[in-house]
Amino acid sequence: MIGLATVTTNIPGRRKPSTGGGKLPPVEIVAFDGDQNELDWDSLLSQLADQPQPEGWVTLDEASDAAGVAHSTLRSWYRSGQLPSRMVAGAHGPQRLVPLEAVIDRALRSSRVRRQLERSRSLEAEVDELRRRLDTIERHLGLA
Repeated sequence: MIGLATVTTNIPGRRKPSTGGGKLPPVEIVAFDGDQNELDWDSLLSQLADQPQPEGWVTLDEASDAAGVAHSTLRSWYRSGQLPSRMVAGAHGPQRLVPLEAVIDRALRSSRVRRQLERSRSLEAEVDELRRRLDTIERHLGLA
């Protein structure tokens, strides 16, 4: 677990600012691990970069496109523990990966996603029916 602490820099000869709008002293944000040891972010990011990308794990963009699920839904699922995830170094900084198979399994259990699939299937059935009718009309008119 990572915790944050703010450390106010002491400035010699300066009193605490009043709440009446005085300037605040400089603040430094420091991250600590569970044992209260200061973390080195560069070291953590290099460790992420060294991790191999596991097979079957995809970015949130790829998972969203493949399963037809919004990014916010994916975030909700991994934050609530319904979906495993991991952080890896990406082209623009750390990015989250999720297992595509688990995303698709979870999406199929979602009633909203099931309704979307049923609607898309019913549209395909409608298109097939319209094609059959069009073929019948073309044969009747001698166009086929």
